[in-house]
Amino acid sequence: MAKPMLLVILSLNLFLLSINDVLSCNKHEQDSLLTFISSHPPPHNLSLNWSPSTNCCHWQGIACASRNGAPRVTHLWLPEKNLSATSLTLPSLPFLAHINLSHNHLSGLLPSLPPRLLTLDLSFNSLFGPLIRTLPITIHTLDLSSNRFNDSFDPSFLLPQPSNLLIFNISTNSFTSSNPSSICNISPLVKILDFSMNQFIGPISPSLAQCSNLQVIRAGSNSLSGLLPRDLYTLTRLREISLHNNQLSGPINTAIVNLSNLIILELHVNQLSGEIPQNIGLVSKLEQLQLHSNNLNGTFPPSLTKCTNLTTLLLRNNFFNGQISTFNFSKLQRLQAIDLGNNTFYGNIPDTLCLCKSITAIRLAFNQLSGEVPPCMASLKSLTHIFLTENQLSNVVGTLDTLKHCQNLAVLFLNICFNDERMPDNNDLLHSDTFKNLQILTLGGCQLKGQISTWISKLKKLKVLNLSFNKLSGAIPAWVGSMPSLYVLNLTQNSLTGEIPREITRLPALISDKSSTDMSHLALPFLYDNLQYNRLFNLPRSLKLGSNSLSGRIPTEIGQLKLLQVLELSNNNLRGSIPEQLSNLINVEKLDMSGNDLTGEIPKSLTKLHFLSAFSVADNDLEGEIPKGGQFETFGIGAFEGNTKLCGDVIHRSCGGAIVINRPRPYEEKDGGSKSLWYYMQLPLGLGYFVGLVGGTTLLFFKSW
Repeated sequence: MAKPMLLVILSLNLFLLSINDVLSCNKHEQDSLLTFISSHPPPHNLSLNWSPSTNCCHWQGIACASRNGAPRVTHLWLPEKNLSATSLTLPSLPFLAHINLSHNHLSGLLPSLPPRLLTLDLSFNSLFGPLIRTLPITIHTLDLSSNRFNDSFDPSFLLPQPSNLLIFNISTNSFTSSNPSSICNISPLVKILDFSMNQFIGPISPSLAQCSNLQVIRAGSNSLSGLLPRDLYTLTRLREISLHNNQLSGPINTAIVNLSNLIILELHVNQLSGEIPQNIGLVSKLEQLQLHSNNLNGTFPPSLTKCTNLTTLLLRNNFFNGQISTFNFSKLQRLQAIDLGNNTFYGNIPDTLCLCKSITAIRLAFNQLSGEVPPCMASLKSLTHIFLTENQLSNVVGTLDTLKHCQNLAVLFLNICFNDERMPDNNDLLHSDTFKNLQILTLGGCQLKGQISTWISKLKKLKVLNLSFNKLSGAIPAWVGSMPSLYVLNLTQNSLTGEIPREITRLPALISDKSSTDMSHLALPFLYDNLQYNRLFNLPRSLKLGSNSLSGRIPTEIGQLKLLQVLELSNNNLRGSIPEQLSNLINVEKLDMSGNDLTGEIPKSLTKLHFLSAFSVADNDLEGEIPKGGQFETFGIGAFEGNTKLCGDVIHRSCGGAIVINRPRPYEEKDGGSKSLWYYMQLPLGLGYFVGLVGGTTLLFFKSW
């Protein structure tokens, strides 16, 4: 038995040696690959196993196949390897068919390409320049997304004619053209087209209909205009239409029901008008319907209940109307996010929403809904976000008693809902499991009476608390300072009395950034200071105590809040001097102490606050020279008016008594009687989709919450 076994082993070894010999890569190709990697080296901690002494067909990211009886390199697959080069050059590999160098640090123009190339993925690099190099006729997949390509896009310079292209992605570049969809005249076989996030203009070409196999069309975030072409509705294989963030206008044609395979329809942030086709339910495979931020009107189409696969329904910021309580949501069992905000729906909150057990986010804000929050909402165990701001709801106690059972609730917006009721203070809300995951609580503008309730102190994950524009009285409780995650506190426009508690200057999340990131991305965006936020982390860290009856001195310990960006103490009865320690607020962008009884000088150290863009100490009893330098060079006269003992160039009052005539300062009117731009308009902080004037009316203020 030993000899036969030995013969088997010897035969197997000879076979393996012969296989290894067959798969040994071409010497020229191996040298070319080594030259390539030396010109595009990865960092040492991500070095590849490329060694001249080993078979290159076994190297990481390399694959070979037999061509004309010999192994040749066919795959160069090195995504996310931190390869770098200022000028990308590819190895000389005549049989190379698949290239993936995505998510690296490669720069330069599009290089010469192998003649047999099938797949090219160079996405997420820094390649630039126009696309004027003709691709190989064999290519079927091209992804050049997320680079720095520019110039006018002309597919005739890039694609061979005829073309076998199936997947084409040039999204997130800087291409310009008036007709990107003309690619269908050259590549009628294409299935996926992605032109999104470029600078394309003009209407969508009817030539799109030439792509009869098209399954995905993405052209969002450009400047496309005109009507949705009727030929679009003839592409019956379409599974996704994403044309959001453009300037498209006109109605959604009823012919959309022909797209029976459609799963995603994203037409939001355009200028579309008219009604949603009443038979939209015939597009029964629809999972995502995003039509928000248009000029659409009409009622809620009852046929939507036939779209039983629907997970996302976003219709906010339109002109929809009708009695929403008559719509039966019970068949939408997969629904996860619904946004009907900023329309004119009326009636009660539909009980049938309670039957959507998968729902995580509900926005019904800025409508004309009435009645109470239905008790059945206590059964929505997956609910994390609910926005009910500015409706005609009642019974705040019952609302919180219902929603406390939604154990995953993280965002609760209830502004301008419950008029002239009492602040809930029932003992049931003190239980440790009540709202244990809540991170945002807003009850502003409800004219609630009473005191700040103790149950709020149990909300260990709370980051944002807005109780502004109510009738709350009494002192600010000391326990506020021990809330571990709180970094936005808004108590503006109440009847609070007493001193600013020193405990509030110990808020951990305003001293060091150790707060949890449980909710880095919100399921639905919200507005704050007329700016839209998708991430809670980006919200300015704020302490707003203005327009109360607070007295005493500004605590010197407030300088400990080094992460604070907004401090508003205006229109109170605060006295004493401005603490020198405010200069320790190195991140503060807005500082308002106007309308108090402050005395003494403005600390010169405040000029060190390099991020300070809005400042006011108007209407106090300050004296001495206004500091010079830093951001103080940008503040107008309005920031200091009402302090007759102040002097300085900015208010045209010499500290020796003479009137100073000087050039107008930034943001001043030319007649010399100006106020700072911030004083008049309350310039909002941050960046967002909706930049507007803040500080106009109470209503506008609360729409920001």
